[in-house]
Amino acid sequence: MAPFSSTMIAAVALSALKYAAAFQPASPTFARRAMMSSGLRMASDNEFDDFSSKVTFMFPGQGAQTVGMCEDVTKNVPAAKALFDEASEILGYDLLELCTTGPKEKLDSTVVSQPAIFVASMAAVEKLRQEQGQEAVDAATCAMGLSLGEYSALCFAGAISFADGVRVTKARGEAMQAASDAIDTGMVSVIGLSKEVTEELCKTASEKSGEKIQIANLLCNGNYAVSGHMKACDVVAEIAKPDFKARMTVKLAVAGAFHTDFMAPAVESLKKVLEGIDIKKPRIPVISNVDAKPHSDPATIKELLAKQVTSPVLWEDSVASVLAHGFERATELGPGKVTAGVLKRIDKAAECSNVEV
Repeated sequence: MAPFSSTMIAAVALSALKYAAAFQPASPTFARRAMMSSGLRMASDNEFDDFSSKVTFMFPGQGAQTVGMCEDVTKNVPAAKALFDEASEILGYDLLELCTTGPKEKLDSTVVSQPAIFVASMAAVEKLRQEQGQEAVDAATCAMGLSLGEYSALCFAGAISFADGVRVTKARGEAMQAASDAIDTGMVSVIGLSKEVTEELCKTASEKSGEKIQIANLLCNGNYAVSGHMKACDVVAEIAKPDFKARMTVKLAVAGAFHTDFMAPAVESLKKVLEGIDIKKPRIPVISNVDAKPHSDPATIKELLAKQVTSPVLWEDSVASVLAHGFERATELGPGKVTAGVLKRIDKAAECSNVEV
């Protein structure tokens, strides 16, 4: 791979890693209740084992939002404007107004940014449909989304309705924020180290601070985010460069230690929301952040969405899986170019386009 440029560091370190949460594994009782509440029967979960990634659609996660996004698309694509209108009715506030005019502090909040990015990503799909036709939308053979973006991918694949996607991302953001407010935690982007050395860095920081910290987002070699108690985050920022030869560290502007057990207090509220959501078998495979595999059983998908909030994001493994299944090209749909940038870091020859909003 080519060395990191300052532009790539800024784009990936400062934008790619300001996102979302993950929860503890769902219990068998929760899985059974989920199936009962949604009328699901136990289905095969291996129908996508031999999936094709020929045309992969990718969706961004929390941190991709910017004030001003979606202004043009909602003016030029009526179907995109209709999505924002529907979302605003569900949320109880004008989501488009926050996306287009801010204030930035409110749009960046976990509670608002999660549904905002979800709706913006679905608006990008409508933009693609209007500009290139239904054939361009139907060309996708699989989908994947970075943390929060997994909900966008599932919605695109027909597993979750748009309305339910708005409801669950709203609840997810609220649950994450509440868990974050309970204890002083955070995230740090570590640039320039391998996974193994980053793990050693976390171990040393935990020993020095007496608090837990771990890798939470595995984007690509040399670009990982660690989550934990703020004391441990401070130690990581202090020792990463002099002691472990990291290229740089960036403390991320997020509410807390996402994708770790620190998010455990948010589990029950998210489970209750998921229980009331009807999840169907996706029409195309969607790669899970939890295990980097596609799943066809709706009950399993529901379990993994609950587990996702305390599990590390295996994006590096997910991209590797996609590249190994007949990949020809990818399209990122939504604000920013985060997932496209990471794909290029993993395979600089990979073809990727963007449908930005």
